Amino acid sequence: MPQPRGRRLAAVVMALAAIALTACGARTGEETAARVATIDTSGDTIKVGLLNSLSGTMAISEVTVRDALLLAIDEINANGGVLGRQIEPISEDGASDWPTFAEKAGKLIQQDQVAAVFGCWTSASRKAVLPVFEQNGSLLFYPVQYEGLEQSPNIFYTGATTNQQIVPALDYLREQGVDSLYLVGSDYVFPRTANRVIKAYAEEYGIEIVGEDYAPLGSTEFATIANKVQAADADAVFNTLNGDSNVSFFREYAAFGLTAEEMPVLSVSIAEEEVAGIGAENLAGQLTSWNYYQTTESAANDRFVTAFQERYGTDRPTSDPMEAAYTSVHLWAAMVERAGSFEVEDVRAAADGITFEAPEGTVTVDGDTQHIHKTNRIGRIGADGSITEVWSSEGPIRPDPFLRDYDWADALAAEAPA
Repeated sequence: MPQPRGRRLAAVVMALAAIALTACGARTGEETAARVATIDTSGDTIKVGLLNSLSGTMAISEVTVRDALLLAIDEINANGGVLGRQIEPISEDGASDWPTFAEKAGKLIQQDQVAAVFGCWTSASRKAVLPVFEQNGSLLFYPVQYEGLEQSPNIFYTGATTNQQIVPALDYLREQGVDSLYLVGSDYVFPRTANRVIKAYAEEYGIEIVGEDYAPLGSTEFATIANKVQAADADAVFNTLNGDSNVSFFREYAAFGLTAEEMPVLSVSIAEEEVAGIGAENLAGQLTSWNYYQTTESAANDRFVTAFQERYGTDRPTSDPMEAAYTSVHLWAAMVERAGSFEVEDVRAAADGITFEAPEGTVTVDGDTQHIHKTNRIGRIGADGSITEVWSSEGPIRPDPFLRDYDWADALAAEAPA
């Protein structure tokens, strides 16, 4: 029987307080030293944590990420494991609830003594667990595109940062003659921060923002927003909704007679898995911005799609976040092999320049930012639910999470840590 919410939240607060007190115990002067994570190397296996929403509003997106992580682990184990040890996954359900993510992260690090954790989807869940990883000196591999303006020594970001997804998407729209945008997003950190970037870009290039609306994560009421979008008559909509809210939004969008031909929607959180849940009939012709699609042409992707569908069924599509999650396990294994160690500091020191022939193409770890060099791809959703690339960047883009290379983003770049 589940605990009442109040008791559960109290338990989370107490757990996090214990973590903080542990860190404070090593205080020197004004600085607090992080604990060194204890990794269980006593047996024949090495444990890793998988932390994904297997229930709640984000399960539509995150279950498939967990499945891709398990596929990568099985592949590595079949090839002898890591440093001669088989990888033992321990899966926890974040339940689309940010305090639960923090609680489960603490459990994986402190109780299970995992070598690394792979997971989280929303930026809210990542922000919730970030202090847990920093205070415990452990590693999170985060596989989803995000809003940038963050860098932590305890996180490797294997999804796209802003200059690898949002900025190229805006470049594409501008090339297509888009002069006005309507912004629609879920009401939490990723959409609001992403829209700050979009508005700074729009001001630089003379694009008019004709409306901006947010809905609670998991909301199913979009008639009012769809009506406002229709009245605004923008050239395009930039969509940062997350989870199953997209189902309701696009169904309302279609019900109002709005079409991809008249007012296309470019989405940055809808991949093949979500297309199936929303219904291809509601999405045909709409645009996405990612680094990978199931249709991406490469021998590595052919192998990946075949292996995934042989394991989970031919009706299961592959998608960008799950591909980035799959890739993250292979990157971690390569870091460990180069380091000759599972210890966090050794793995971090070995990371720079690690490459992997991923399904999306060759990816390379940037040791300075702990992000990945990635190619941007704009896709169009077909009536059959597939996403076909219609534009791509000229090769992998160097990660620039604080947008230091863009003059129009100076105010945002100023938020970078010294």
